[in-house]
Amino acid sequence: MNGKTARPVLVRGGLLADGVHDDLVRADIRVLGDRIVEIGPDLAVDDDDVISAGWQLVMPGFIDTHVHVDSLALDPDAQAAMTHQGITTVLLGQDGVSFAPSPAGTGATEYAERYFAAINGSHPTFRGGTVRELLATYDGRTTVNTAYLVPHGTLRFAVMGADDRPASPTEVASMVRLLEQGLDDGGVGMSTGLEYAPATSADRDELVALLSVLAARGKPHVSHMRGYDDHAPTALTELLDLARATGVGTHVSHLHGPADVLRPMVDDALAAGLDLTFDSYPYLKGSSILALVALPSWLPLADPDRTLAMLRDPSVRAQLPPRDDVWPRVTLSWAPGFEWAEGQPLLAVAAQLAMSPTDAAHHLLIETKLQVGCVFGFPPGATEHSMRALAQHPVHCAGSDGLYLGRSPHPRGWGTFARYLGEHTRELADWGWPEAAAHLSTTAARRFGFTDRGTLTVGGRADIVLFEPSTVIDTATYAEPRSLATGVQAVLVNGVPVLREGALTGALPGRPS
Repeated sequence: MNGKTARPVLVRGGLLADGVHDDLVRADIRVLGDRIVEIGPDLAVDDDDVISAGWQLVMPGFIDTHVHVDSLALDPDAQAAMTHQGITTVLLGQDGVSFAPSPAGTGATEYAERYFAAINGSHPTFRGGTVRELLATYDGRTTVNTAYLVPHGTLRFAVMGADDRPASPTEVASMVRLLEQGLDDGGVGMSTGLEYAPATSADRDELVALLSVLAARGKPHVSHMRGYDDHAPTALTELLDLARATGVGTHVSHLHGPADVLRPMVDDALAAGLDLTFDSYPYLKGSSILALVALPSWLPLADPDRTLAMLRDPSVRAQLPPRDDVWPRVTLSWAPGFEWAEGQPLLAVAAQLAMSPTDAAHHLLIETKLQVGCVFGFPPGATEHSMRALAQHPVHCAGSDGLYLGRSPHPRGWGTFARYLGEHTRELADWGWPEAAAHLSTTAARRFGFTDRGTLTVGGRADIVLFEPSTVIDTATYAEPRSLATGVQAVLVNGVPVLREGALTGALPGRPS
């Protein structure tokens, strides 16, 4: 600031859903630096930079509890997608796979970049090192605050490489030390991706040892479970067993499945004293790497070169399941070298290649070195009713699971938070406006220990979103997935306007958390 005091910002004339009260409160907010310093009706205007709310709704900045912008938080298009929804903080390091920690010689960053190429992309500057060094790459270079979950799969690869087997006690001890260092470096918890290699081989002893570290420090375990939809009850049972064994707080990523089974399980766990939350997004399609959808777990997926060698062997391909029930639900989202196929159903791509769907999927994986992303419909049992019933649970948080690569990504990265506001709050009345603030911000702040965020209170972080309740809505569709949300008028991050009158300001005040 060159020795000058920052000019105060006054958010004037808004209706506050502040994350504290059950009703809307008419008040102004004065911000100085990165803090809220005054809240009240008709605050005096002095030298303030006034942002007129004009009876718009004002909420604490939204927290995306599950998103894949580990490299793309630095990308202007991804920043625009997030900021136009009112997102001010993101949780990175999801699904057990990201860039750090990667001690010298372990190749853990390279593993994460290759295996999750279609999910996280390639970081423009980070080539290995500590969690602290990775977090430093976001400081002052993005519109959002970044928090990081130490990824279990990356820990495992750093210690064991791509070995697809249970860890020895010595290897578990090495993972524990890396986890402790990652938490010391600023990690806010640990993520597991129990459907992703090499974490699929983690046994209970390994997980208990790691989760005990989290429990001792009051940090949460965030998990992509071993299965969803019809497999979700069994997978959730595993997480609840681990929570009982260790006392760790548990957060389930993108929970979807039969609500009539899952909601009672969540309620029973809470009644038994377990600390449980979950996130979800309001869509009935998912998105991931094609390898997860197309290939069985007995292939060594954490070792791409070995997997590719096996896929090139006709005798191996003959043993792979055809997945004929899945192919009609798959659309390609990112396929380097096959850009013409992005946005097309796999069945149409197979027809153009004059191959069966199974052969086409394997061909694409071989030719791109496994680096293919896809959007896929959930099984027929997935319903709007179950999605809405889970989202209405009090321990639910919003998480976009946004992926930002390719010409035809899932629209959830551009629309989740605006859809929750426009469709599920205004139109369907699944929540009231104060409840929306809890689901989009307050509950997540408590879950991840952000004591200065998630509410609009004096002394709190000045992460603030203003939106027009009658017009806020998502516009992204599966056909036009990169269309920005509308209705969010202003966003402050650390007291700095990053969106004003519906337009980006160019400011990059985001900080590691």
